[in-house]
Amino acid sequence: MRSLPLPLALTARLAPVAVLATAGWALSSGPDTTSAATPGRSPEPARPSASAPAPATETATKTYAAAPDPCASLAKKTITSLVPGAKTAGKEIPSTDAEVRRTCSWNALKGYDYRWLDVSYELSETDDAALTTYRERVADDSGGGEVPGLGDAAYSVVNLTTEDKQQTREGTVVVRAANALVVITYNGSDFESKKAPSTETINQGAIKAAKEAVAALSGAATAD
Repeated sequence: MRSLPLPLALTARLAPVAVLATAGWALSSGPDTTSAATPGRSPEPARPSASAPAPATETATKTYAAAPDPCASLAKKTITSLVPGAKTAGKEIPSTDAEVRRTCSWNALKGYDYRWLDVSYELSETDDAALTTYRERVADDSGGGEVPGLGDAAYSVVNLTTEDKQQTREGTVVVRAANALVVITYNGSDFESKKAPSTETINQGAIKAAKEAVAALSGAATAD
């Protein structure tokens, strides 16, 4: 999920990518239990052994059953640091299915300095499906790099855009943790200087939010 580049257009958000998972399957059969022919008798038909294993089916792994509250995912001091002047309660974006997709936004203009922060959770049916979606997101946002030690896999990228001489710098962090994706979008502009915050400021801010949002998954509902 990406924000549009300029704050004046930030009320429109991209819908998260929907993914349909397909589970693999495998079949196995028991040993051949056909009896040897006895003179004067017709061979008996083969019967399955009582101890023969049942056909094997791949188990679909699903760690999290519901998305946590994204507006409660960050510490208040983190919100006031990343989005000065914003209400710490945040605003949750309406979702068609709140159990699997939830997003909270914070934005504020303090003086001439503008910041926007999104925290989004997206749940897939299996860990493998989440991995597929993660790889697609990374492929769509080339030019970034891996973030070690965050979730099962994490990737961050920062882009700079300029329109009417106004710069906006936006960072995105995508994290996979089991069957959950955590997506952070963080951007900023200075309307007085027309410049954007530094790449390090935006990238480190987005990563900080991502770490706290991933930690909040530990309190989410887990699958049976």
